[in-house]
Amino acid sequence: MEEKAQNGNDNQHDNGPKAQNRFQTIVVREFESADKLQVQRIFSEGLMEMIPDTAFRGLRHHPESLLLYSAMTVVCFVITMCWVWVIGLLPAIVLCGRYFYSRRVIHGYMEQAMSTDMGDIEEFYMKSPDSCLWVAVLEGKVVGVVAAVGQRKPRDAVELQRMSVDRNFRRCGVGVALGRKVLEFAVAHRYSTVILGTTAYTPAAHLLYQRLGFHCVGVTNGYTTPGARWSLLEQIFYRVCHHHYSLDVQNITSNGQH
Repeated sequence: MEEKAQNGNDNQHDNGPKAQNRFQTIVVREFESADKLQVQRIFSEGLMEMIPDTAFRGLRHHPESLLLYSAMTVVCFVITMCWVWVIGLLPAIVLCGRYFYSRRVIHGYMEQAMSTDMGDIEEFYMKSPDSCLWVAVLEGKVVGVVAAVGQRKPRDAVELQRMSVDRNFRRCGVGVALGRKVLEFAVAHRYSTVILGTTAYTPAAHLLYQRLGFHCVGVTNGYTTPGARWSLLEQIFYRVCHHHYSLDVQNITSNGQH
C-alpha cells in the first residue's frame, strides 16, 4: 500500500535542497527487503544525533543533576582549595562524562535494537496484521521510517515506534506524512488509542507530535534506557526524561483525518 502526500511546508526563507523538496510528492509505503540498509542507516544516524542532545541539551532539564554537580564543585574546592581546578577542570570533566556515558548508553540501545526488531524487520513488523513498518520515499530515496505495533491488551492501543527522518530531508513534511500513516493504521484496525514515548529533548520532535494531535500525558524522570548498564558513574552522568504521548483515535475519526 502506498500513500502520497504533498509537502506543504510554507517557510518562504528556505533555500537549497529543502526548498526544492518542499513541493515534491512524499510516498509512504510498506517496507520492502531492499530498503533494509537505508532504514538501518536512517535509524542509527538518528540515534547518534541524540548523544549531544542528551549530554548537553538535556542537562538543564534535570535540576537534581545540577544540584549533584554543584555539590561535587563544593567538595572539590574544600579538598583542593583551588578555584582553578573548580572553575576550569571540573565543568570540563562533567561535560565529558555526560557525553561519554550518553554515547555508551545510546550505542548499547542501538546494538540491542539491531539484534532484535531492526535487525529482522520483516519478522518483527511485517508478518502480523497488528504491526507494520513504513518508509517515506522522496525523489526516489528512502528518507524516513516509522513503525506501528498493536497492543490489544491491556489498552487496545497502537504504539508508534522507530520514527526517524534523514537529516537532509527534514522540514519537508516527511515526519508528518509518516505519523499520519500510523494514525490511519490505528483507525483501519479499530484501535482506541495511539501512544508513543520519546527521550528526545529537541523541541522539533515534540512539536511534530503535537502537530499530529498527540498530547503529553506524563513524564518519567530517570527513565531506564534499554541497553544501560547502570554503573555508579553512569547514574551520575546519564539521566533522561521519558515523555509519554497519547492520542484518542475517536478524535481522529471525528475530525475526518482518515
